[in-house]
Amino acid sequence: MSAFAYRDGVLCAEAVPLPAIAEAVGTPFYCYAASAIEHAYGRLAAAFAGQPAAIYFATKANGNLAVLRTLAKLGAGMDIVSVGELQRALRAGVPAQRIVFSGVGKSAEEIGAALAAGVYQINVESVPELHAISQVATAMGRVAAIALRVNPDVDALTLRQITTGTRHDKFGIDLGAAREVYRLADRLPGLAPRAVAVHIGSQISDLAPYREAFGRIGELVRTLRGDGIAIDRVDLGGGLAIGYRGEPPLDVDAYAAMVRETLGHLGCDLMLEPGRFLVGHAGVLVSRVIYRKTDLAREFLIVDAAMNDLLRPALY
Repeated sequence: MSAFAYRDGVLCAEAVPLPAIAEAVGTPFYCYAASAIEHAYGRLAAAFAGQPAAIYFATKANGNLAVLRTLAKLGAGMDIVSVGELQRALRAGVPAQRIVFSGVGKSAEEIGAALAAGVYQINVESVPELHAISQVATAMGRVAAIALRVNPDVDALTLRQITTGTRHDKFGIDLGAAREVYRLADRLPGLAPRAVAVHIGSQISDLAPYREAFGRIGELVRTLRGDGIAIDRVDLGGGLAIGYRGEPPLDVDAYAAMVRETLGHLGCDLMLEPGRFLVGHAGVLVSRVIYRKTDLAREFLIVDAAMNDLLRPALY
């Protein structure tokens, strides 16, 4: 399904010609098709029908307020990584109890803002952060529901720059140390360890890395429950691949079946945190050719959009 198609030689977003939008608002601009977001969300929700799964959009994928409001109306929560994203999610109409605070570098001020807002869960990336959350929560008289982001040492088999689940990556707490860190979290004041979180990378189309990672997470949940730690949620992260140049996307029905197979017996609420899967096919950057440079061996078209408008692909 594509919301962008040519009609009589003119590229349209749904039924609206992009040149008409350009004339109305100028260039460069981003144009998003709500129908594409709705379609992707519906596909994922339908795949997990019958499982206790909730969708939390990875806000870092697209912080546009109109996009966030569209997802909020569909019932999505938000996975955030900063206090700025917290404010955007709340402004878009997402209840605080539908917000998960992830990210590796939360400051004490951001932790305090999240607790004051009443976010659903804070995903913890390190032992020092665990202590920081405990201190802030205790000082505020709050109890923070937390998950430890566990690094399962599983290679997502994608680009090295977007793999996040091996022991060489900066993200999360090593699987071998997770049990002791959960025991620490259970002893610290102001903390309620409720969940295990995992995210092994982005643009993953092969189910095998997911299966391996989720199998290890399931074993950890059983161990923690045996230790008396009441884990009732599993945060699966995101990383669901989409196709850019004809390559096959992740089969979400097969993915949901695999999740049921590996984790369904735990009786946990499941948290899904897709980003590009929901919005990657929903928008275009529209720019205008302003110069044609022909004084070199090659011809260049100079447009009015630049790296400040579309930086992230250059990073990879």
